[in-house]
Amino acid sequence: MHTPNVYFDTATLESWLQEDIGYLDLTSSLLQVGEEPARIAWRARSPIVAACTEEVVRLLQSRQVSVIKHVPSGRQAVDGDVLVEAEGPAQALLDVWKVGQNLLEYACAVATRTHDLVQAVKAINPQVGILTTRKHPPGLRRVAIKATMAGGAWPHRLGLSETLLVFPQHRALLPGDGWEAVGMALRQHTGGLAEKKVVIEASTLEEALLAAEAGADVIQFDKVTPASLREWCPALRERHPGLKLLAAGGIRKENAADYADSGVDGLVTSSLYYGPPADIGVSIGKA
Repeated sequence: MHTPNVYFDTATLESWLQEDIGYLDLTSSLLQVGEEPARIAWRARSPIVAACTEEVVRLLQSRQVSVIKHVPSGRQAVDGDVLVEAEGPAQALLDVWKVGQNLLEYACAVATRTHDLVQAVKAINPQVGILTTRKHPPGLRRVAIKATMAGGAWPHRLGLSETLLVFPQHRALLPGDGWEAVGMALRQHTGGLAEKKVVIEASTLEEALLAAEAGADVIQFDKVTPASLREWCPALRERHPGLKLLAAGGIRKENAADYADSGVDGLVTSSLYYGPPADIGVSIGKA
C-alpha cells in the first residue's frame, strides 16, 4: 500500500500542539528537564497498519527535532516495531508526546480496521470497492481520510461541494414524491454536470428504478439486505447496463463478505471510524 498523500496544513498541526501545551509544561518546568538531550519512540504493541506517522514527524520537526526514522502510512507493523523515533531537547519531545500518541492510536486503529474489512471483502470479490463516508466527528476529516486510505479504502464523499448525492431528505423538499423534479433538474443541467456522477439513494427496488429513470449514474442502497440485493441487482442491470450499485448502512467486518457477494460494485461504510484505539507505547529517555 502506497502512502496516502493527504494534505495537512501547518496551522492545523500547530493547533493540535497549542491545544495541549497551552501556556507551558508545568511538570517539566518544575523538574527542570526541558534542556536535557533526549530520545523518544512510539511503538506498536500489537499488529497494526501504520497511519499518520508523517504528521507526527511534522509535529516533531516543528520543534526542531531530528527524526531518526518512521514507518510510512499504509505499511504493516508488528508488536514492538518502532513507528516514529526522534532525538532532541526533552521539552520538544514532551510537547509532542501525547499529541503524537493520541493521533497514532486513533489513525492506526482506523487503518487496521479498514485493512481487515478490505481483506474480508477481497477474499470474496476483488472487484468490490470499500468506500468510507464523511460520518466522523467534525475536525477529523483529514485524519479519517488518510487512515482509511492507508488501510486500502477510498473516500466515498469528501464534502457537499464535490459530489452530487440525492437523498430522500432532498426529495422531501420537492413537489410530490420528488422524482419528477429530480429528473427535470438533471435534464436541465446535463451540460454543466457532464463531468459529475449523479448518485441517488434508494431503499427499495421501486425507488432504484425511479432513480435510474431520473438520470442516476449510481444507486446507493441504504440498509438493504444482501438477499434483497441479490434479487434486485440483476433486474436493475438488465434495464440499465451502465448503472453502478452501492450498498450502504450498517456494513461492518462481520457482514461485509455477505454484501461483497450481493452483486453491488462497492460497499459504503462508516463503521471503521469507531472502535478501540490502537495500543501504542511511548518510551522517553536520555539520548
